[in-house]
Amino acid sequence: MEMLHYDFMQRAFFAGALIALIASVLGVYLLLRRQALMADMLSHVSLAGIAAGALLHWNPTATGFAVALAGSVAVEWVRRTYKTYSEISIAIIMIGGLSSAAILMSRSNALNKSFSSYLFGSVVAVNRTELILMAAAAAVGAVFFLLLRRPLYQVTFDEDTAKTAGLPVKWLSMGFSVLTGMIVSAAMPIVGVLLVSSLIVLPASLAIRIAPSFAAAVWIAMTVALGGVFTGLTASYAFSMPPGASIAMTLLLILLAGIGAQKGFVKLGKRIHRTRDRTEKESPARIPRLSNKYSYMQSGGEEK
Repeated sequence: MEMLHYDFMQRAFFAGALIALIASVLGVYLLLRRQALMADMLSHVSLAGIAAGALLHWNPTATGFAVALAGSVAVEWVRRTYKTYSEISIAIIMIGGLSSAAILMSRSNALNKSFSSYLFGSVVAVNRTELILMAAAAAVGAVFFLLLRRPLYQVTFDEDTAKTAGLPVKWLSMGFSVLTGMIVSAAMPIVGVLLVSSLIVLPASLAIRIAPSFAAAVWIAMTVALGGVFTGLTASYAFSMPPGASIAMTLLLILLAGIGAQKGFVKLGKRIHRTRDRTEKESPARIPRLSNKYSYMQSGGEEK
């Protein structure tokens, strides 16, 4: 294809594939842990780090990455402070991150003018540093999920049972939160702050809806995320659309189509089942009548 002749498009597809694979797996765990908004929260915290880096003339990508990690530790600490209302931690950290980002951006006119690029991202402008961070986050995430898949599975579904089994629930949850911060900050250059949750939440939302098992949900989420990223990038190049928005819209359309198809199959299955039940109920009553009629005619009688 013509677009793959350009270096920036090759980097875009490579970066998109890395983040799509690891973010979709993370999304399955986040949805099952009922922490879908955590990605949005950490993206706002990361935005504050980017603003701080630009204001201090440091590398914005590196500072955003570091602040996102700090935010992931903070949200886990606040979550344990409010054990009964754990979702409060997301709201508290999001308020702090967004207000800090707004204040820091107001101190820099240059950063304020380029605010939209941080909000919506640009995968076709991924530089070497961002690509290295994405590869590092994807590698750490892959090792984390492969080595700790069984204990993490138990912690995801029932923390109390995991504690009873002797698992280090506190450290597993902390490691999961830190990994979430790494992946969110790495995904921001692709889809930006406002759309970062699309790569994490949308593929997982379809996967847990149609998958028959946890393992199937992970594979479905990865497949949907890859398809959405590649299709979105292709559409962005062909129709000159923002790549982040194209990817998010593609994933949303896939989700809606998948839910619609599943509902259609369910209705079709119920209709077939009702038809089969109706046929089975009618058949026993009809067979004796036909049998009697056939015997009567065989005996020489005439049909009345």
